[in-house]
Amino acid sequence: MNKDFSHLSELNESQLAPVIHKEGPMIVVAGAGSGKTRVLTHRIINLMLKGVDPFSILALTFTNKAAREMKERIISLVGSSEAKNIWMGTFHSIFARILRNEAEKLGYTSRFTIYDTQDSDRIISSIIKDFLLDKDLYKYKEIRNRISMFKNNLITVNAYENNSDLVEYDLVSRRPKMGEIYKEYVERCFRSDAMDFDDLLLKTNELLNLYPEVLAKYQNQFRYILVDEYQDTNHSQYIIIKALSDKFQNICVVGDDAQSIYSFRGANIRNIIDFQKDYSDVKIYRLEQNYRSTKNIVNAANSVIKYNKNKIDKVVWTANGEGQKIKIRRCLTDGEEARYISRTIKKFVNQENKKNSDFVILYRTNAQSRSIEDAFRKSSIPYRIYGGLSFYQRKEIKDVLAYLRVIVNPNDEESFKRIINYPTRGIGLTTIDKIIVGARENSISFFEALERSKELKFSIPSKTLYKIENFLTFIKSLQFQSNKLNAFEMVEIVVKKTNFLEELKKESTIDSIAKTENVQELVNGMRDFVEAQREIVDSTGSLNEFLEDIALATDFDKNIENESDKVSLMTIHLAKGLEFPIVFIVGLEEDLFPSALSLSSRSDLEEERRLFYVALTRAKSIIFISYAQSRYRWGKLIESESSRFLKEIDSEYVEHEQSNDFELYNKFQKKQIRKKPLNFIGLNNKKKLSRVNSSENISNHSTNIISISEGDKVEHERFGIGIVIKIEGSGGNKSALINFKNSGSKKLLLRFAKLIPIK
Repeated sequence: MNKDFSHLSELNESQLAPVIHKEGPMIVVAGAGSGKTRVLTHRIINLMLKGVDPFSILALTFTNKAAREMKERIISLVGSSEAKNIWMGTFHSIFARILRNEAEKLGYTSRFTIYDTQDSDRIISSIIKDFLLDKDLYKYKEIRNRISMFKNNLITVNAYENNSDLVEYDLVSRRPKMGEIYKEYVERCFRSDAMDFDDLLLKTNELLNLYPEVLAKYQNQFRYILVDEYQDTNHSQYIIIKALSDKFQNICVVGDDAQSIYSFRGANIRNIIDFQKDYSDVKIYRLEQNYRSTKNIVNAANSVIKYNKNKIDKVVWTANGEGQKIKIRRCLTDGEEARYISRTIKKFVNQENKKNSDFVILYRTNAQSRSIEDAFRKSSIPYRIYGGLSFYQRKEIKDVLAYLRVIVNPNDEESFKRIINYPTRGIGLTTIDKIIVGARENSISFFEALERSKELKFSIPSKTLYKIENFLTFIKSLQFQSNKLNAFEMVEIVVKKTNFLEELKKESTIDSIAKTENVQELVNGMRDFVEAQREIVDSTGSLNEFLEDIALATDFDKNIENESDKVSLMTIHLAKGLEFPIVFIVGLEEDLFPSALSLSSRSDLEEERRLFYVALTRAKSIIFISYAQSRYRWGKLIESESSRFLKEIDSEYVEHEQSNDFELYNKFQKKQIRKKPLNFIGLNNKKKLSRVNSSENISNHSTNIISISEGDKVEHERFGIGIVIKIEGSGGNKSALINFKNSGSKKLLLRFAKLIPIK
């Protein structure tokens, strides 16, 4: 090997020190954007150049991407013949390799199968069925998550059976067979010569604990151990690392306690904070120079994280320029927040030659994407959702929308099939298949086949026919109500009457919480839609109007699939490790960010603050932070309080954007809306939706009607830029026909219309 140490010249003084450190335990406390991956890579290269056998180097990462990038860099400097001998990869891939070498000691073959989540779900579902258990109490996802928790905390079947607290918890949760399911699951996996992902950690711990000679073998082999993102390690990973490094203690861990944000996955911040207690004579190195962000961003992030008490002291700094101050925007609602983001991006793209891919929108919960997606769609801004589906493509949203579509169009077969047994009502697949066949044979719709299922004798049990009859009665009652209620009122009824939320909550998982939030956001969006329709002459805010609007949303999703230059939308958790020139952080309100679930303990609140720190440090040059003065919760407008985190940013690094005239006008209109309930509807036994009589007292509105003339160019917050074609009426009934570039022609009531004249 050519012993060329010129690679060291690429490092600054702080990076060089841990790279050339050779013997003994060390921790590299790496601030955001400080080059920690570079340190790990160059440390491995330096060890090899100093004569360390690459077979004796173990490097553990959390992603295949990180391992691949490090190995490619090492190969470029020392060649592939030696670099390929390094044991480098994710925890799971490295431990799977060890387990294949030693499988027979645990009763497996070296060819054992690794089960993914779907495989585990199928086995657990089969066990629940074989044990004749209630599927509503024993939901396979809940069971799988609980078994995963057991394994990651090294709780075996025997340990579970001897832990009265765990057993008692499952008894209270009405799952007394939890222990038997766990035992049967483990036995079935073993009989199939298979391990799931959690087994790769659990079985490695068992192997090292039960066979001292195996532990000694790998301790002697891995004389130098390096661990990336050490703050994200869980208990099981910690125990393995501690065991393997115990003999030589040449362990290097790299991480940032300020970016420990995965406790919900089992990550334990104490692993990095208490590292010095685990090893004697630990050398601490700090990487404090940030190469990514401007001074304003770095200093603002520092001013926030200093409020955490549970941390390792460091002072991150940068030699980059001052940069722009962080802009904090107070918006009236989340809808206005989304439109503000849309306008701002459009301005950057059109006037400053920025690309859509320069922007990222970061939010605390996936449900927040709805209003942003709606605004982007109306402004023709292409976007990409990371780590999930576009809002209207999420299963729980499609399920609710299927109910709404059936109400409007009972002949919608696909929607009918989607909802007929969800939530579960005892109409199974066999029955559905018989009805589909019967509909085809009789050349009738699925809905008509349901109505005539008794008459046409589809060989369906009488008990099931009774359930079908009840379901049809329910759907018809919804159809009747839809003749006199608006879209928002209908979705409220559907969600309540179907026990939709109760079905989601039964899962008792993080996913179920997110799904519930998404359904809540759909309800909010429909309320927002109904209120917005007040502007349009002859609009009723009906279910049919809403579904037409959503059809445009899904069509937009298809049209942007092949677009490469897109704005990124993601949760802050997914953004860790990424960077963008311009970052929008949205929804900085109490109970949203920080989450209401985090306010009961200091540790939870401090993790929320670390999450905000991560969001701030994703930005290279510009940050926009926004929050809503009021936000819909289950269709009700709730006053919001700005997040405590905003007050923690030193004032010298921020500027609060001033409200413009449009916002002031918006606020006046919102006050009028609050004074009166939605005025589309006559709930007094009217057959059809009707707008309130135009002769109502409108003097308060008419004095604030915007002054525009035919031929004027105007901008609307929802519809974009358009030309006034015609003005009709007078006073409170004055309207304008406007041809919008992206939205077509709209006839708007000027007393409600949110228009800005463009000169």
